[in-house]
Amino acid sequence: PDEPKESYIAPWDEMPEWERSSATTVHDQVRAFVRATDGRTDQLNRAQKGRFVALCWTGQIFKHFPDPKPAYVADWDELPRWQQETDADIFERIEQESQAPRDHQQPQP
Repeated sequence: PDEPKESYIAPWDEMPEWERSSATTVHDQVRAFVRATDGRTDQLNRAQKGRFVALCWTGQIFKHFPDPKPAYVADWDELPRWQQETDADIFERIEQESQAPRDHQQPQP
């Protein structure tokens, strides 16, 4: 399908605790990655950004579910297009919020 199931969309306060905790963890992982690269994540393409979010989320699924459904831990190429785009959007939003003004000059030897 080209859109998520209705059950996948919920206000923050209605999400289960594990899901809110996982979303917060993924947010923190993306923010740390952006900062660790001094914002050079702006050189990644959307698929690379989305893959990072998807992989972080997959780690959270394994953390909370001992035997998750295969669809919940599917590899990037197996994810529906809407999910790939959503994951890339998530990365870019966090990236925007995380970037401080920076100078991209190469360090002098």
